[in-house]
Amino acid sequence: MGKQTLLSIAIFACLFVALYLVELFIPSLHGKLLQWDNLAFIVGIPASVIGTAYVLTIKNPNNYLGFYLGIVMSLLLAWQFYLQGQYDLVILYTLLFVPFLLRSLMTWRKATLNPEPDAEPFVPSFLHTKQVFITRIIYWIIILADFGVVTYLSMRNPDAVITLKGIFINLTGAMLIGSSIFANYWLIHKSNDAWIYWVIYSLAGIVLNALIGNAFSFVLFTMFLIINGSAQVAWIKITDEQHLGWTEPIHRILNRTK
Repeated sequence: MGKQTLLSIAIFACLFVALYLVELFIPSLHGKLLQWDNLAFIVGIPASVIGTAYVLTIKNPNNYLGFYLGIVMSLLLAWQFYLQGQYDLVILYTLLFVPFLLRSLMTWRKATLNPEPDAEPFVPSFLHTKQVFITRIIYWIIILADFGVVTYLSMRNPDAVITLKGIFINLTGAMLIGSSIFANYWLIHKSNDAWIYWVIYSLAGIVLNALIGNAFSFVLFTMFLIINGSAQVAWIKITDEQHLGWTEPIHRILNRTK
């Protein structure tokens, strides 16, 4: 875990140096990429560093220690969202994600240190078709519910105007929340589908921050996409044929075309 934390710090050090140079040579961007006068931005730095170390650590499905980092990351993010006045996300990260991470920690730790007799190996696997179907339905219910609530609350402002950009902002924000819920939940069970949701989460974050014009977060989510995507590939590579789940028909088709 220590090596992954150092790697995460090195990644962010390079990122900040690059952004500093961009601000230095493009004066119009000064203070827009690196907002050192913003406490929420400053709190977000250790949250992002620890979050990256968390993903890099659990990229190894036998290393449960990363979830300690995940818990710290969630608490820091909750603080950041509190400073930004996003109280719904404060509740989400403290009352939902922290329990998910604790559950993942206990489940992975038990499977590693005290495996059940005659139990199947606790290894990366894909969900079965029925699980995928149910998850997708709940996922879109969460997205539509969040989108509806946010849109309704914004329209209570008498000066509010519905725009296509506003619709996409609300929709990608809802996708961000829905994806992170299932990404955290399915990690408990070492499901490859968790990383699919983390990739969707990263893509939604890229689009959202492009729409609202947050250059730093746009770069940050682009980096998260690369890290989460690499973790997805790493887990798929070590998934054996007995745990292909809903992807088994795809593998059969691919094997026939070889």
